[in-house]
Amino acid sequence: MSQGLQQQLQSVFTEQILDSDVVHGELTIEIGVTDVMAVCQTLRDELGFEQLIDLCGVDYSTYGGSAWQTQATDKGFSRAVDVASFVEPNDEGYRYAVVYHLLSIEHNQRLRLKVRLEAEQPIIASVTSIWESANWFEREAFDMFGILFDGHDDLRRILTDYGFIGHPFRKDFPLIGHVEMRYDPEKKRVVYEPVSIEERTLVPRVIRDDHRYDKDAV
Repeated sequence: MSQGLQQQLQSVFTEQILDSDVVHGELTIEIGVTDVMAVCQTLRDELGFEQLIDLCGVDYSTYGGSAWQTQATDKGFSRAVDVASFVEPNDEGYRYAVVYHLLSIEHNQRLRLKVRLEAEQPIIASVTSIWESANWFEREAFDMFGILFDGHDDLRRILTDYGFIGHPFRKDFPLIGHVEMRYDPEKKRVVYEPVSIEERTLVPRVIRDDHRYDKDAV
């Protein structure tokens, strides 16, 4: 089914699709940032993708770094991350991406749409006029990644506190944050102070192949 959808989309979006791939039966297509509105409108009105079930941001700045190599073991958490092996954040080119997960109930099809954004100015058109469900999803991507959605009626933080500085899901944002908060009994209010703990890795980052997709597995 995904192969047929891939061919159909390639015939409809001949010039817009930059890349497409089918992995584990799910189709992903990549388009340019200037084509978002036109492609999404066509996907909804002409191809039956009436639901946007998810939208998220991605930061590729440290993707592929050597700290992710975990082939030395096949079980358990073998080691914590070697921070020194991280690659430096990528401040040039296409650092960020917005990923849309679409559903067509009519045709029983799912589609993943990916759009890469420039590192310096991650701006993309809002699709709230096409799918109203994008409202809070776009606010979350703005809050966590700092991605700006042009045309959003109420683009403000949705998860972090008032006055929060920075975007927690960016790879260069420290895991311990910049400030800590506590209740001050003398001032009778919550106060913010510089972080007093040392940065450390509590949970190792581990990526392993899923045996469920191993064709040779018995």
